[in-house]
Amino acid sequence: MSKFIKFLYEFMSVFFNGVKSIVMGFINGIVQMFNIPNYIQVIAFYKEEFGIKEWVLTIIAIAVMIAVLGLIILLVYFIIRKYVRFRKTLVEQEGMLDEIAVLNKKVTDLVEEKEKILAMKVSQMGLKPGESAEEKVEEKPEEEDGEEPKEGEEEIPDDDNIRFTKLHSIDVEFKDYKVQNYNNTFTLEELVGLFRNFAASKLGLYYKTEMIRLFISSLACTKLVILQGISGTGKTSLAYAWGKFIKNDAIIASVQPSWRDRTELFGYFNEFTKKFNETEILKKMYEAGYNDDVYVAVLDEMNIARVEYYFAEMLSILEMPSRDEWIIELVSSSWPTDPKNLIDGKLKIPGNMWYIGTINNDDSTFAVTDKVYDRAMPIDINDKGQVFDPIPTDAMNINSSYLEGLYEKAKQNHPMSAEMHKKIEEMDDYVIKHFRIAFGNRIVKQMGDFVSAYIECGGEEVDGVDYFIARKILRKFEQLNLAYIRDEIDEFIKFLDQEFGREHFNECKEYLLRLKKMV
Repeated sequence: MSKFIKFLYEFMSVFFNGVKSIVMGFINGIVQMFNIPNYIQVIAFYKEEFGIKEWVLTIIAIAVMIAVLGLIILLVYFIIRKYVRFRKTLVEQEGMLDEIAVLNKKVTDLVEEKEKILAMKVSQMGLKPGESAEEKVEEKPEEEDGEEPKEGEEEIPDDDNIRFTKLHSIDVEFKDYKVQNYNNTFTLEELVGLFRNFAASKLGLYYKTEMIRLFISSLACTKLVILQGISGTGKTSLAYAWGKFIKNDAIIASVQPSWRDRTELFGYFNEFTKKFNETEILKKMYEAGYNDDVYVAVLDEMNIARVEYYFAEMLSILEMPSRDEWIIELVSSSWPTDPKNLIDGKLKIPGNMWYIGTINNDDSTFAVTDKVYDRAMPIDINDKGQVFDPIPTDAMNINSSYLEGLYEKAKQNHPMSAEMHKKIEEMDDYVIKHFRIAFGNRIVKQMGDFVSAYIECGGEEVDGVDYFIARKILRKFEQLNLAYIRDEIDEFIKFLDQEFGREHFNECKEYLLRLKKMV
């Protein structure tokens, strides 16, 4: 056994002597590096043979050694400093985790305490555990003196249980209302003149007959009309004047850059107050469901936020073929005190309301996407109307059913001619072949509705088709690389001259020439 211990000692000594040699070598190396007397002794031995040149080189050598030594010391310093910081971060993280654990425990204790307090309040309110306030409302409260409500006497709901206060006020206001028939007798062409003269004589707003004709015709093909152009040309004023003319002021909503979803249009349910924050647009929508008047909602500067964000649901709803499907859900459940026309938390979008958006084309706004343009009818307003002597004209009530009846009659009296259909199909084929752009059935239907109303308003078929194609179809050219289609634009203009005549389709030609200038 003693021999093995001696063997083990000698065997392990080899390893530890090596470690010792490394450590001592490192220490001896450090000592040797800082052995100043050795440096002085070497210099003293050779100094007799040094000239000026040798002394300069010696000084340089000393400076280099000092620099290397300084770099080594600096490197060691940064390594130690980085380690200390890393270690400190780990300690702080561990401390934060401990603190978070303590806070979580406190939150759990507070939640338990809150549940106990709520349970006490529930018992004080006379509710059973698990019974909601809505269920309690459904129960008819007994009179304090034990008397039942008299027959025929309506029970007035408590304001605290009414979450749609504005809509409830509409129910009260229109409780005994009967739909009015205004016995309108005007034609669409007469309506253009009446509105134009009213705006000029009563409001001092002057518009060209063509502009009013385009506006009235646009209402026939879609519920969303976009008035676009440079600032100060009367876009908002046109929508405002239309509301004054029909004796039903337009509700104007100024779009804000923060608009992100549909709550900006309709409002939202506040879980804290248990009230629905209703917007003025929602109030007007609800009111429109009670009568047959024409209603207008104006989205002023609608592209200062992304239209497809806050108006997306409305775009989809208004595309539904049946108006019975124009329904939007405001809340997920119903209360007994909810408004009369809010069924299961759902509101039917009224068919007698139009939405007019104004757009300023500048760098401070967002570009309107194809999804929006395809579902709307854009009208360019870039020129101020010229002053004229108007015929004094008063405002007038208009039944929405009568106006839409005129639009239906226009489609029967002035459908697009077979010859025009053929030319449009040929133009469609040309555009697909040379520009890889096509339009769908939605735009074809809108074109038919727009052109029929345009003719009924006193315009020519070819001019209506020209304006519609320029604003709804050729607008898609802006998505293309204009530099590559510059020559194709010239050929397309020649094609339009051949198909429709040099004296027609001036809107399309002017638009195409503007595109060329943008290259």
